[in-house]
Amino acid sequence: MATAPIRILGLDPGLRRTGWGLIEAIGSRLGFIACGAVLPPEDAPLATRLALLHEGLAQVISRYAPDEAAVEETFVNVNPASTLKLGQARGVVMLTPALAGIPVAEYAALLVKKTVVGSGRAEKAQIRMMIKVLLPTSKVESDDAADALAVAVTHAQHRGPAALRAAALARSGTVATGRA
Repeated sequence: MATAPIRILGLDPGLRRTGWGLIEAIGSRLGFIACGAVLPPEDAPLATRLALLHEGLAQVISRYAPDEAAVEETFVNVNPASTLKLGQARGVVMLTPALAGIPVAEYAALLVKKTVVGSGRAEKAQIRMMIKVLLPTSKVESDDAADALAVAVTHAQHRGPAALRAAALARSGTVATGRA
C-alpha cells in the first residue's frame, strides 16, 4: 500500500522574522516545496506587526495548502520583555494554521538540532548545510527559512501515529479528550 504524501509546514517564530518551510513527506522520503520568511516592519506598532505576521502566514497556508504544521518551541530569553514579545509572535504562529484547521505540533530547539544535525548544540551554519543535504533542491536564502525547514524535517521524523490521530480529529472537527 502506497503512503499518501503529507505536506508539512515548519515554522520558526520571531517578531522580526518568522521563517517558514514547506516539505512533502512520502514515507521516509522528503521533498522540498518552498521556504521563506515573513518580515513585518520593525518600526510598526506591536499589534500591527502581529497582524502582518498572521496575514503573511495565512497567505503561505492558502498558497501551499499544508496538511500539518510544526512550530519550534521558544527558549526563555534573559530579557523578560523580549521573551514576552516573542511569545506573542509564537502565539500568532501557532494560531494561524490552527484557524485553517491544520494540526500543529511543537518541537524543542534541542530536538530539532539533534534530528537534523545529530547534535543539540549545532550552529546555524550546520543546520543550513544539513538542510541542503537532506533537501538537495532547496533554495534557502536565510537562517530563518533553514530553521523552519529543520522543524518540518523534525516533524516528518517524529510525527508517528499520534500525529495521524490528531490530524484525523482536526479534519473531523472532533475535540480530543485524551481518553481511549
